[in-house]
Amino acid sequence: MASKWNIHKFGGTSVETADRYKAVAEIIKELGTQSRLAVVVSAMKGVTDKLINLVHLAQNKNDDYLANLEDLKKLHIKTVEELIEDSNKKSILANFEKDFQEIHDVLRAVRLTGTSSEQNRERVSGYGEVWSAQLLNGYLNQEKLNSHWLDARQVLIVESNPKNVVVNWAKSKELTQNWFKSNNNPIVIITGFVASTSGGVATTLKRNGSDYSASIFGALLDAQEITIWTDVDGVFSADPRLVPEAIVLDELSYNETSELAYFGAKVVHPATMGPAMKQKIPIWIKNSFNPKFPGTKIHHQSKSARTVKGFSAIDDVALINIEGNGMVGVPGVAERLFSSLSRSGVSVIMISQASSEHSICFAVPQSQADLAKKSVEQAFFAEIHQGQIESIQVSSKSSILAIVGDNMVKHPGVAGRFFKSLGQAGINIKAIAQGSSERNISAVIEEKESARALRTVHSAFYLSDQTLSIGIIGAGLIGQTLLNQILERASHLKSNRQIDIRIRGIMNSRKMILDDRQIDLSAWRNKLENSPVQSDLKKFTDHIQSGQFPHTVLIDSTASDDIPKHYPQWLKSGLNIITPNKRGNTSDFRFYEELRSVAKEKQKYFIYSTNVGAGLPIIQTLRDLHQTGDRILSIEGIFSGTLSYIFNEYNGENRFSDVVIEAKNKGYTEPDPRDDLSGVDVARKLVILGREIGLKLELSLVQIESLVPENLRQGSLKNFLEKLPENDKEMSTLLSKFKSLNQRLKYVGTIDEGGKVQVKLKPYAFDHAFNRISGSENIVAFRTIRYEKQPLIIQGPGAGPEVTAAGVFADILRLASYLGAPQ
Repeated sequence: MASKWNIHKFGGTSVETADRYKAVAEIIKELGTQSRLAVVVSAMKGVTDKLINLVHLAQNKNDDYLANLEDLKKLHIKTVEELIEDSNKKSILANFEKDFQEIHDVLRAVRLTGTSSEQNRERVSGYGEVWSAQLLNGYLNQEKLNSHWLDARQVLIVESNPKNVVVNWAKSKELTQNWFKSNNNPIVIITGFVASTSGGVATTLKRNGSDYSASIFGALLDAQEITIWTDVDGVFSADPRLVPEAIVLDELSYNETSELAYFGAKVVHPATMGPAMKQKIPIWIKNSFNPKFPGTKIHHQSKSARTVKGFSAIDDVALINIEGNGMVGVPGVAERLFSSLSRSGVSVIMISQASSEHSICFAVPQSQADLAKKSVEQAFFAEIHQGQIESIQVSSKSSILAIVGDNMVKHPGVAGRFFKSLGQAGINIKAIAQGSSERNISAVIEEKESARALRTVHSAFYLSDQTLSIGIIGAGLIGQTLLNQILERASHLKSNRQIDIRIRGIMNSRKMILDDRQIDLSAWRNKLENSPVQSDLKKFTDHIQSGQFPHTVLIDSTASDDIPKHYPQWLKSGLNIITPNKRGNTSDFRFYEELRSVAKEKQKYFIYSTNVGAGLPIIQTLRDLHQTGDRILSIEGIFSGTLSYIFNEYNGENRFSDVVIEAKNKGYTEPDPRDDLSGVDVARKLVILGREIGLKLELSLVQIESLVPENLRQGSLKNFLEKLPENDKEMSTLLSKFKSLNQRLKYVGTIDEGGKVQVKLKPYAFDHAFNRISGSENIVAFRTIRYEKQPLIIQGPGAGPEVTAAGVFADILRLASYLGAPQ
């Protein structure tokens, strides 16, 4: 018994002329002779369009058609000369000469009459496949592969009209079987795209016709499988031009493929699959430039466990919304609406209706928006003038975003994740639709958001990495250390947690560097130092938000008073903000509330866990206690790493001024130690903590005991350091007093239950927890109703670039999780 036929369809690609046919021949050789091969071919790239254009030129009496026809002839003769060397060359050239003469005669008649029938256009446009089949067949026989070519116009009978074709299956089956009985070659080259009418007139299968030919001949020959060879590795989970992280899907069902194709994916056209679907013939999509890649299998029922298979989008869409109380409960409204659109030739892409029947909206191609609105106005003329239909609104420049997967019906929460991911990216949804099969969920969005929306939902379902476009403002110690830490871990996070951190901008007070994709973090210092681009906040933030990245983040690692003033506007524009800078959270209370209000309204994140304690979980712990209903009785702690170090080292055997100078020399203090000794930094941290538990605190309300002698609060740093020893006696007296009571001095911040906030020197017993810290450690004690007898204590390094940068890094990962990255 003869083996079954396998259908292989090769289309026009970017490789032209002889090389294209040689490449196809190599694939055919690799396929071997284990099964019989029916190879369906398209015209060379662009030839069909050029043939159609010849007819248009001739019809418009533009004699350029003669030169263009001659160019086409030269192209094909040149290909024959380069490809065919044996005796077949003469017969192929003779056939081509005859065909071009026939086309010339048809075009001359069109030129003389100034008219062209559909029959003429169909006849002329199909020659490219006829030539292509002869070229490939001639080369295969030259290479000693036993092949024959079949002009599909001899066996494929269809009834054609301007919109579609209907196959005469019985007659086509009979003619095909008769042809193959007379031609038993193991390889047959078949012309795609072309067919004949029952009257013997040449016609075509319209656009995507060659793919349709493959499916038709698959059914006529009862093929084992159909392979469509393209210039991509298979069907992607999304358009790889818009979503670079898109993956090749190993398999899809017919239904999934139809849904993706309907909503704009460049896969097999649904009509193309019809004959294959009916006979359950698998279709493979493979890459002729990468033939060893397995490709994508499309068949009756996909075995893949993926919940969601892919995403696609249709651009150039208009959404038309009809509203009015006169539609509520009135039978036949939808029928009248869509009948009127059908009569006008309007193609409705998507429909969405409120259950109240007060409104109905539908999407149409942008080019048909005016026609659709006019049709609706005519159909409901009376209702509009009687006020029963209140408005007909057209929302132009829209796109339809679709998510597709057979398994979605089995997994609750898919729609929730879909809509949540769009919301988190700040993408507004105009309308939604979902069929009862739950194979597809569609949403209408702004066209300008189409690419970003695709990337957003693609990463939300873990089909690609959660990508963050990040800009870092401030390249000081914290900024530098953060960049080093990201460089060390970026690859690990991408491969293990699907978090793709893209640093696309770095700015200091003078210069900035920007990159469309991501900055090379191994060389950023040199690039920034040599950058000719002056710092510009507006240009910087605009760049971070440019491109199609679903989520954008600004990291303010400065201590600036001015940068936080921009936070509300940045949040409004769609940026998330992460910062160790305390100024934003300690500005006046109205600004503090505005920050939170804007972040909530725009669904953006303002994250600042390093504002108190650097990488220590102080803010989050306090927030958890408060939000779970625990009542805070007091907060007490050593919040300054600088002052922690100073009072851990100061023991009476040394002078207080010497310890301060030593701390400065070791880099523990600010450049001017008075910034630490003033207590204002500790006060800021207390304001932040107090506001976290609902206190309407202002910095001015904090009672601060400054350690800077009053007479040294003004003047130069040099003068301060020279005069500081003159004040050692007062501090020494205090230390001795409490030392005799087995107590040590600590500089602490406190918030009591009544809301009193203080920064002061306070003595603690030698065995107190605050006396068990060392170096520059921070410690905080939360006394609450739940932790009344024994306070909840958090202790550890609370300052320094390493731990602060690590805390900011953790905030980045926390944000990625909030946005949907896997844990």
